[in-house]
Amino acid sequence: MAGHEIPEPKDRKPVADFESEPRTVEEARHACDPAFRHGVVVGFDGSTSSERALAYAIGMAGRSSSGLIIVHVANRLPTTVWAGCEPPVFVDVPDHRTEVLGLELACADYLSDVPWVLVERGGDICHELEEVGREYEADAIVVGSTHGIVGRIFGSVAGRLARRAQRPVIVIP
Repeated sequence: MAGHEIPEPKDRKPVADFESEPRTVEEARHACDPAFRHGVVVGFDGSTSSERALAYAIGMAGRSSSGLIIVHVANRLPTTVWAGCEPPVFVDVPDHRTEVLGLELACADYLSDVPWVLVERGGDICHELEEVGREYEADAIVVGSTHGIVGRIFGSVAGRLARRAQRPVIVIP
């Protein structure tokens, strides 16, 4: 019907604020809890060297009265799927180690003295640790050293991170 308008209810609340600037997807993804700003980022994968790095980071966060951001960079296992005469397709298969680590950390008594959060990322370990450090405006990044032939051949995560990071990197032997 032309010329007929349905009046808006007076108590209707707007769904979106069209006056404010829209946030990009990148800004929405990187929104983090302000309680953990200027905290301590620690790389953790459950290995012995990462457990030592976690212990040091807990002490550092406790002494500075800041939060602890525990980062697990999950392995994305490339898997080839071949369906008949179709060309092979590569699929990222996430590992579930982060869930197991999260449960172990939640039950740990040694984390009861500091506020902490577990962040899961996928990709290059150095890049993701630095990215989380940037997002949380971390005071430092703590990592464990690599003891093995693979670290000597390809370069350790700690060495690569120390060369490229924009904030202090503490390497725990």
